[in-house]
Amino acid sequence: MRKPVTACMLTVSTMLAAVAVSGPAIAADIAVRPGPNAAEELAEALIGAQKGDTIWLGFGRYELTDGLSLYVDDVSVRGMGPDSSILSFKEQQGSGEGLLVTSNRVILDGFAVEDARGDGIKSKGSDQITFTNLRVEWTNGPDEKNGAYGVYPVSSKNVLIDNVTVRGASDAGIYVGQSDGIVVRNSLAEYNVAGIEIENSFHADVYKNVARHNTGGILVFDLPNLPQQGGRDIRVFDNEVTENDTANFAPKGNTVAMVPKGMGIMVMANRNVHVFGNRLDKNDTAHVLIAAYPEDYKDDNYMFVPRGVYVHDNTYGEGGGAPDGEVGETISKYSGIPVPDIVWDGVTRIPEWLSWTAPENRIYISEEAGTTFVNLKMLSQLILPWSTTPDTDISAYKGSLPEPAPVELPQDKTS
Repeated sequence: MRKPVTACMLTVSTMLAAVAVSGPAIAADIAVRPGPNAAEELAEALIGAQKGDTIWLGFGRYELTDGLSLYVDDVSVRGMGPDSSILSFKEQQGSGEGLLVTSNRVILDGFAVEDARGDGIKSKGSDQITFTNLRVEWTNGPDEKNGAYGVYPVSSKNVLIDNVTVRGASDAGIYVGQSDGIVVRNSLAEYNVAGIEIENSFHADVYKNVARHNTGGILVFDLPNLPQQGGRDIRVFDNEVTENDTANFAPKGNTVAMVPKGMGIMVMANRNVHVFGNRLDKNDTAHVLIAAYPEDYKDDNYMFVPRGVYVHDNTYGEGGGAPDGEVGETISKYSGIPVPDIVWDGVTRIPEWLSWTAPENRIYISEEAGTTFVNLKMLSQLILPWSTTPDTDISAYKGSLPEPAPVELPQDKTS
């Protein structure tokens, strides 16, 4: 028997479907509109939802004081558009997420989440989670007190993020962590610390996005001491990564607090990463940085160096003219100013140093004439401090790697 739902939450056409009947539950459209009881009604709709239900958010602003959670599989939450159906958490009492999803085959579409005390929209342990036509924003602009992540699927599979806008996250606007099977496309990330970040994840396509006015545009990281490690098989292509000029406002101690203002695309300690077809312009520290994890760690399973990175067929405008922070200072000390378009710190594992690395693990660069490059040879500086001349011969890094297969998601068969 279907759990009763309050009549004020239903359209006329679905009231009959909500009547208690014997046999399997009947899928229903549940409408929740702004008003004095909207917070209670929306929480009730999410808790009481059953498989196949669609919860509709009407036009207007919902003033919410508590976070929301969805635990039921096969549910859609849909609004009238990211500027029309707005979930405001400005008066949120707790510090958790605006909306937390822990179920499978969920679609979140057509609404906004504003000013969450914690993360904006988070999914954890979800399979086939879809974020489309959404906006997550901290309306006061960049501030270390803002929530860490805007759209935040973690430990999930088959993640689709399409036509999403995130502004003001104090860590990453669009962040996918410890997940497998990821598509991030057609989205805008601006005025965050990291615009888009793929971390400790497998098989991701990040394309046709705009990452601008962040501290760093697009980050592909692998970090120690996490349940899933060995991030690999990532394609970052056909994105616009421009004018990432927001001062870093991450709280001290966060990993992204080390990202310098003016970073375009940064690949750190990841494997088989392909960066191609992107337009990079006015990123004042560096357009592309390939780097090892720079901190001490205690994790025997962690590989701290990038392996198999192929950068090709990108377009580079002005950049590298005002390198920022400790990272920028270190790079420019050896590369000069302006910093070259593509920077590799040159760190490899010590056992492999003399023979460099196996072909499948090398760094390959294939760009148009005039593109500038530097290998800082930081391992050489560590072991042989009398040999500190960086390598700027881009032709020495010619070659290619087999491209990872495009990511295909069950919920995205028509793309």
